[in-house]
Amino acid sequence: MLLKVLHRDDDYIAIDKPAGLLVHRTQLDTHATEFALQLLRDQIGQEVFPCHRLDRPTSGVLLFALNESALRFAQSEFIERRVLKTYHAVVRGWTEDSGHIDYELRVEEKPKIKQSAQTDYICLARSELNLPVGRYTSARFSLLELKPLTGRKHQLRRHLAHIRHPIIGDTRHGDGMQNRFIRTHFECHQLLLRATQLEIQHPKTDTPLIIQADNDPSFSRVIEALDLRTQG
Repeated sequence: MLLKVLHRDDDYIAIDKPAGLLVHRTQLDTHATEFALQLLRDQIGQEVFPCHRLDRPTSGVLLFALNESALRFAQSEFIERRVLKTYHAVVRGWTEDSGHIDYELRVEEKPKIKQSAQTDYICLARSELNLPVGRYTSARFSLLELKPLTGRKHQLRRHLAHIRHPIIGDTRHGDGMQNRFIRTHFECHQLLLRATQLEIQHPKTDTPLIIQADNDPSFSRVIEALDLRTQG
């Protein structure tokens, strides 16, 4: 698999991670044979260090450091919440025009512990299809721009499920009936969540490094099929 490189300089390289690809080896899936870290290392012929993570089913911008100094700087920026991340997602139903979700999330490995978590969102488009879904006579969807203000595990997926607008294709926190509807009518078998932009201060230039992911064909196909194209 050849990974698409979005940016490269002496300190960082960013790729457009495909949906379904793990960032690195993990005991959570011992059967996986391909990983972004190893694929990128072999592709460019040098060691790389992941600066953050994306869930396996999430596609989009994934940043790696090319040296340990750049890694330490990026990790500090993430810890101090100075990295700006933008995602796009298709969710069930019609959301508000915009919103702020402030909802604590339990640590999945230690459920007695809760962590603060905040997410902002803007609704970019809405659609309604005259196709029945369960007890409803039509199917409604929203295309959202999401900005996580914290970095908790599965934060966006859990926050959207909390406000009853789960992300389409989420088999863990989502709506099984809606997921089956999308698979049946649109042959979509992926999580409709994509990391579209990452902004981080560059340690050498002291200016913002803004990395954007182009449209993903499979993601864009579903958006068009659901008539969720934004205007203008």
